[in-house]
Amino acid sequence: MSLVRSDRRQDRASRLKISLIAREFPVPSKDPTRPRLRWADMALICIFLIGVYTHYTIQISARVPFPSAPAGIAGMIMLWRRRDQITPAALSAFLAVVFLYLVSILCATNISFLGRRFNGLLQLTYSLVIGYALFLTVTQASRRQMAKLFLSFSVVILIGCLLEDYAGLRPISDMVREHLYSRGIYENDLRDMLLYNRVRPKFFASEPASVTFCYSLFTFLWLVLSRWRWKLLGYVALMGLGVFAMPGPTLLLLLLLVLPYELFLVGRKGGPGRNQLDFAHLLRVGCFAGVMLFAFVIMANTIFAARMKEITSGNDASFFYRVLGPALAAEDVIKHYPVAGAGLTGEPFIENEVINVYVRSPAYSTAWAIVSPATELVINYFWLHWIYLGLIWGSITLAAVTVWLRILGVPSPAFCWLSWAILGQASGAYVGPLAWAVLFLAAAGAVLHQRALAREATGVQPIPPARLVLATAAMRRRGFG
Repeated sequence: MSLVRSDRRQDRASRLKISLIAREFPVPSKDPTRPRLRWADMALICIFLIGVYTHYTIQISARVPFPSAPAGIAGMIMLWRRRDQITPAALSAFLAVVFLYLVSILCATNISFLGRRFNGLLQLTYSLVIGYALFLTVTQASRRQMAKLFLSFSVVILIGCLLEDYAGLRPISDMVREHLYSRGIYENDLRDMLLYNRVRPKFFASEPASVTFCYSLFTFLWLVLSRWRWKLLGYVALMGLGVFAMPGPTLLLLLLLVLPYELFLVGRKGGPGRNQLDFAHLLRVGCFAGVMLFAFVIMANTIFAARMKEITSGNDASFFYRVLGPALAAEDVIKHYPVAGAGLTGEPFIENEVINVYVRSPAYSTAWAIVSPATELVINYFWLHWIYLGLIWGSITLAAVTVWLRILGVPSPAFCWLSWAILGQASGAYVGPLAWAVLFLAAAGAVLHQRALAREATGVQPIPPARLVLATAAMRRRGFG
């Protein structure tokens, strides 16, 4: 009799345990990979993306901006909605990253710039927080759902640029831009006529570079997440349409971005215990890389022939300040301040040295006016990482963020960093939300991509780490070890 009662108790315990797991991990009705996000979460992601696209900033005080305000507001709401998914390990890693950045500014030379550097740390922390909130939200969606979202954003930008050029939208866009932006509005239409034989569309953004950058980012994320068989052809078609609608060399980065995708995501063997690089695929990627590099050079010298002529002749100030100049500045800063660099947002500290480096460069033209303020000297968040932090602290913080990504379950931090570095050649503001939105969106894309591969390889739906922690805690509270 006692054995029967024991079996009944174990049976009831098993049924309760199963019900708890079922409640924590409901089986989705449409997408077998992940439950779909609700409309509120999708709306918040859209607001966030609009915020980083427009860079709309509210100046709280003379020295304290609220950059990409719509993204900040949406990010904070997403963080609150996903607060139960923040694991102790992930929170500890985040605090460790912020602490290391704090130590880096304390180690930087000339303590009189500490106030400015601390202000930069606040902006960086804000960007990391809302980027993390975006990551937590996006990884709760299905791969198909997010692919459709990013494709929709790309198509909207594409259609908007065509309407601005061919359907009379330009006056409305310019009027909205005048009200949105108090500074940094691009008005060099004459240069566009000389280099592209047309005025490039801005489509409610502050400058054409913002349009092409975000179009490239959203199109690349669609490539990562789409499960369409012919998506590479669609990707090339979107790039071609982008070159027609919004000409700019930033779109050539789409060719380079295929490499981290093929190398670190497609080239991984899915499934538990088999999440390793496929070396046979690496050889194919090596050949593919040569083809892509050749295509990059051909397109640069044909589609953007006038722009390349300006670059090679040393007459393109934009290319110098975005690509070549920042690399020279980083080399000089690492040489003189290898431990902690110039400190976060430390451009004024090294302004004279950077100007001297630029003037001595054969690629610099003395006909160019020295830009002001100092933050305009370097417009490249990848090189700003090394300028702000130096070789030592730059490497330490890079490793710390990589550990954080690993704790968050990102299968390939190398994919995230390489994508981040490539897109960094067309964007500045290291402490701003856009730079870290790029990293966290790449991380979320890697998670969704690899999760689907793991399921296909094993036939088992992988349980998200955050939900597994919550389910385990719930079962322990009810007496299940």
